[in-house]
Amino acid sequence: MKKRLLSVILGVTMVAALLAGCGKKAAEEPEATEAPAATEEPAATEEAAAPEALPGGGSNIVYIITPSHSNPFFGTEAKAAEEKAKELGYEVKVLSHDDDATTQMEHFEAAISDKAAAIICDNAGADATIEAVKKARDAGIPTFLIDREINQEGVAISQIVANNYQGAKAVAELWVEAMGEEGKYVELLGKESDTNAGVRSSAFHEVIDQYPDLEMVAQQSANWEQTEAFDKMGSILQSNPDIKGVICGNDTMAMGAQAAIEAAGLKDVQIIGVDGSDDVRDKIKEGKILSTALQQCATIARMAVEQADAYLKNGTTGLEEKQLVDCIAITKDNADKLNAFDFQE
Repeated sequence: MKKRLLSVILGVTMVAALLAGCGKKAAEEPEATEAPAATEEPAATEEAAAPEALPGGGSNIVYIITPSHSNPFFGTEAKAAEEKAKELGYEVKVLSHDDDATTQMEHFEAAISDKAAAIICDNAGADATIEAVKKARDAGIPTFLIDREINQEGVAISQIVANNYQGAKAVAELWVEAMGEEGKYVELLGKESDTNAGVRSSAFHEVIDQYPDLEMVAQQSANWEQTEAFDKMGSILQSNPDIKGVICGNDTMAMGAQAAIEAAGLKDVQIIGVDGSDDVRDKIKEGKILSTALQQCATIARMAVEQADAYLKNGTTGLEEKQLVDCIAITKDNADKLNAFDFQE
């Protein structure tokens, strides 16, 4: 009996010791037990930090803000955006900043005051526009940029632009061929604050500068304007009456240059532009301008409104912020397919 009792006591003692050892081990290894929670915490933090979709200001108004509508390009994109927004059931307010950043900011502030659902904007400067877009974003209003980019990502929801580089290169190649790879030429640049001006000029020269017998005798900015292009081209022709070609950053300047060349009595001067306006289309058909790179601005404007609608409804466009839409080189062969910046295959 004593032996049995002793065995039971020893067994209980051993179990207790064993349990005590396990408890001690558990107490000594808290980090191993808590490690999974520590690895999961950063993921939860990152998820919480993901940007939330902007809800819009609360109204059903879409603001469309572009440069002056006296320029057919900007007038077309404003009209295309307006028609698409109304088709989708929005009230629309269409304004022009006339390439003035202060006026643009006033329009953005009006949109914020109106609690706009979204803003579609062809902006007044790659740097000058950032503050306005941020201000709208802080008010919960998403901005969708068309035609011109800004120098910051993550502020606008979409930046949809024509592939200016591709388009300018395409017409430059046609121009070099028409020039016979030689001769004097002039370049009319766009507004210096506009990133498109630099992109197009760089693309032109990437092609043209490969040909040493092509000589640029003058390079001046005409600020996208037809009258200024006419005046500057006239002045350049006084000292360079023997030019064979003109490369222009947009169609409006191409029209001014062509008018000055015609007024000077010159013929067979090869002129190219970028935009795809009906005016230049007609001059191409007449043989007075060689080619233009069609920026599909009506298509781009409609895309922006459709993406704004999708974003407001779903919290996402489902697309990257920066989007490029290829240009189409317009020549005598396909000019009949172009109408109001829309190309019909």
